[in-house]
Amino acid sequence: MQTKTPATIITGFLGAGKTTLIRHMLSNARGKRIALIINEFGDLGVDGDLLKGCNDEACGEDDIMELSNGCICCTVAEDFVPTMEKLLDRPDRPDHIVIETSGLALPQPLIRAFNWPGISTRVTVDGVVTVVDGPALRDGRFAHDEAAVDRIRAADESIDHETPLSELFEDQLTCADMVVMNKSDLLSPDEAEAILGDLKAGIRDGVRIVPSSMGALPVEVLLGMQSAAEADTEARHEIHHHHHDDDEEDHDHDHDHGHDEFETFVVSRGEVADASAFAEQVAEVIRAHDILRLKGFAAVSGKPMRLTLQAVGPRVDTYFDRPFGAAPRETRLVIIGQAGLDRAAIEKALTA
Repeated sequence: MQTKTPATIITGFLGAGKTTLIRHMLSNARGKRIALIINEFGDLGVDGDLLKGCNDEACGEDDIMELSNGCICCTVAEDFVPTMEKLLDRPDRPDHIVIETSGLALPQPLIRAFNWPGISTRVTVDGVVTVVDGPALRDGRFAHDEAAVDRIRAADESIDHETPLSELFEDQLTCADMVVMNKSDLLSPDEAEAILGDLKAGIRDGVRIVPSSMGALPVEVLLGMQSAAEADTEARHEIHHHHHDDDEEDHDHDHDHGHDEFETFVVSRGEVADASAFAEQVAEVIRAHDILRLKGFAAVSGKPMRLTLQAVGPRVDTYFDRPFGAAPRETRLVIIGQAGLDRAAIEKALTA
């Protein structure tokens, strides 16, 4: 049985940095073959041109598809679903699909589209990443140039209604599995802390907010959330059920930095006595130390099968995947988080 292809939806207002984030992802794909669906408007395929050739091994020109017939959440049946089917029908099906929505598209209708019969058994929403402009929020705006957002909205005939930017912003936050506070290098520590507090009021429990400079985030932070968002639409409520649009973005920067803001290390231990109790222990350690991602496997006493653990924020998923066989019966967990994690305390807590 073929597993579902994971897809990540990247949303956020014009100029927040979605295209830059995707460029960095492609340049650091670690061998993962990524296909892109870009929601463009008008005749200027700016995002497509910026992304093509960014990393031919990770994402060649044939792996980039542009939807320019209107807002992605308004053209599901005639545009989005056929494009997804085309990607999924390929003999060289991609490892991961990344969908860059237009700046004013709502993520919720797009997530619901993953339940359409033609694709529901073949693809799943791995996660929704909402990119926000840190300095704009500091200055009391939702986008660097709100006037430009409104001009694009007014000029596009596919828009069927008016929606305040505040409501669009709230929808994007409510739907997120991760919020990227971009351009954080332009904020003072006090400013960043204040914005983090405001953002936390608009997100669901367990959703992480990750500071970023020019979208330079490790691919393992952005991909692999396994949220299956299409099965969780009720929790991602939306203020309204209409849609909008706008075109995207962004500027071209050097990406060869930013990973030093994150760290990864491995914790090893022997067998654990109880699988459920250990999963609860892992969740508590994640909450206490603000760990972004944890993955690995454990040896459970009396069980021949290996217990696999995957955690995004405090949500821990476990399942027994295969026998240990001749391999050592040990527990090994990879921890991913922002720089400054208390490794000694985390290791002590996980091996207790």
